Amino acid sequence: MAGDIRKVKTSDLELKDRLVAINRVTKVTKGGRTFSFSAIVVVGNEDGIVGWGLGKASEVTTAISKGVDAAKKNLVKVPIYKGTIPHEQEAKFGGARVFLKPATTGTGVKAGGAMRAVLESVGVHNILCKSKGSSNPHNLVKATMNALLELRDAHTVADHRGVTLDKVFNG
Repeated sequence: MAGDIRKVKTSDLELKDRLVAINRVTKVTKGGRTFSFSAIVVVGNEDGIVGWGLGKASEVTTAISKGVDAAKKNLVKVPIYKGTIPHEQEAKFGGARVFLKPATTGTGVKAGGAMRAVLESVGVHNILCKSKGSSNPHNLVKATMNALLELRDAHTVADHRGVTLDKVFNG
């Protein structure tokens, strides 16, 4: 997968974090119930770099900060073209299936909750999305990240095929 090539280091990046979901889980012991929290967090610089992380702790704030730290460890670079994506892309993870389609200026981010957080963090301003199947935020975030990782811009395609940029568009 191309994800390994596009890894980004966190040094000197202005990253903004977005909380996607918080889940309270309960463990029943003989002493009663023990509550724990898991938080999915997406971080990005709104200019093509994005990462996600999962944090678990007994307090919400700790879980969120752990999620942010985890997200900063797996940042990737995504091609963005004029505020949208270069081409249509489908991806799935578990039961979640996502479909991303580029949109013209003024459309906005037409996407559901978990997908919206990822796309806004990466810096996409105009896009049409559809999520099919599972609406589980964990799997939706991972499926959206898979779709973004499969995106290729025209320069990459030209280099890969060994042809000029003009030949990619005009055949």
